[in-house]
Amino acid sequence: MLKRYLLSGVLIALAATAHAQGNGPGLWGARAAGLGHIGSVLEQDGWAGAANAAALGALSRPTVGVGAENRYLLPALNTVSLMVAVPIGYRAPQPAAPVAGVSAAEAPRYGVVGFTAQRFGGKLYSEQRLGLGYGYQLGTVRVGARVEVLQTSFEGLGSRRVVAASLGGQADIIPRKLTFGATLYNLNQARLYEYQDERLPTVLRAGLAWRASEKVLLLAETEKDVEQDADFKAGLEYRPVPVLAVRAGLASLTSQLTGGVGLKTGPLQLDYAAAWHETLGLSQQLSVAYVWAKPQQP
Repeated sequence: MLKRYLLSGVLIALAATAHAQGNGPGLWGARAAGLGHIGSVLEQDGWAGAANAAALGALSRPTVGVGAENRYLLPALNTVSLMVAVPIGYRAPQPAAPVAGVSAAEAPRYGVVGFTAQRFGGKLYSEQRLGLGYGYQLGTVRVGARVEVLQTSFEGLGSRRVVAASLGGQADIIPRKLTFGATLYNLNQARLYEYQDERLPTVLRAGLAWRASEKVLLLAETEKDVEQDADFKAGLEYRPVPVLAVRAGLASLTSQLTGGVGLKTGPLQLDYAAAWHETLGLSQQLSVAYVWAKPQQP
C-alpha cells in the first residue's frame, strides 16, 4: 500500500513539473501545445476557447474536437479530451464593417457556448474535468467566462470535487495585426483539501499575438501562479500554404521546447505537437477538430 502512495506521489510530481501548476488550468489542443502551451491569446480555434473562454466569441460555426496526450512515454500520464463549441444564432449580413461597440458581423448574435471534458492519469491517480464556458464578441473585444468541475481520485483514498471559475478577455489592438489576451483561472480560490488549506492554483495569463504577415504569427505570454515564479512562453506559427502550419515554442519555467504541425482539409483540422523536457524527455499530443458549415442566412 505504501508503494502505491509513493508511486501516486511521483506521478503527481511529474504532472506538476510538466505544467508548472499541478491542478491548474488544463492544456487544450495540440496547436497550443506546439506553441509553448500558450493559452490566453489564440483565437479562431475551438480548442482556444477551452483555454480562454473569450476566444469562443469569435467562432462562427459549430465545432467538435477530440484530443489525446502522453507525457514522457509513461502510460500513467495519458490525457484524453473532448471539446464542443456551439454558436447561438447568426446575424443578418451587414453592409458595413463593424466598429468598436457594435457586435462583429460574423459573430453569433447571442455568443457561443463551449463544453469540455478531460481525463488525466491512470488507476492510482486521476483527474477528471468538466467545463462550461461562454464567449461573446463586441466589436474588436471578446469577453468570456467559464466554470470547471475538477475531480481528483486516489486509489484507496477516495475522490474530491471542486468548482473553479475563470474569466477571460481578448482585444484586437490593431485589427488583423495585434491581439492582446488575458485569463484569470480559479478566481474563487477553490479549496481542494482541508489539510494545510490546499487550494487550486490561482493563475493569471496575459499574452500578445502579432500577425507579421499572412503566413507568420508570433506569440508571447506570461503565466503567473500566485505561489510560483512567472513562466515566460513564446511561439511561432508559419503557414507556407493555407492548408499547412508549422509551429515552434518554448516555456522557460518548465524548460521545455515544443514544436508541431497542423493540417486543414475541408472541415477537418488535424494538429500534432511534441515537447521535449531536458530531464524528463518527450511528450506528444494529437488533436482533431471538425467544423460544420455555416447555415445559410434566410
